[in-house]
Amino acid sequence: MFDHTTVKNLLNSIIPITRFNKGEANKIFEEVHQDGIKIVVKNNKPACVLISPEEYNEIVEMIENYNLLMEAEKRLSSTDFTNVKSHSLVMESLGIDTKELLDIEVEIE
Repeated sequence: MFDHTTVKNLLNSIIPITRFNKGEANKIFEEVHQDGIKIVVKNNKPACVLISPEEYNEIVEMIENYNLLMEAEKRLSSTDFTNVKSHSLVMESLGIDTKELLDIEVEIE
């Protein structure tokens, strides 16, 4: 289940909370920046997890993307596709030619 490298990295990421009491906060933050994660233990139990701002942003973005995916799947599952029209049918019904669209100059301000 765990390979040797993962277990080693996990063990190296565990730090006691007493290191903060010894004035090692800056060193710990440097280690977080280098390694990406530190698990702070208090009384031999995890008290918090320190991650770099980059890691945090990646995690937040993954959560946001997951929530968007769930919303899209929810909408798709509740959509009645019997009245859905194809792109070409809509273009034809509106009298729009694809070539005309390609020839239009677009100004972006």
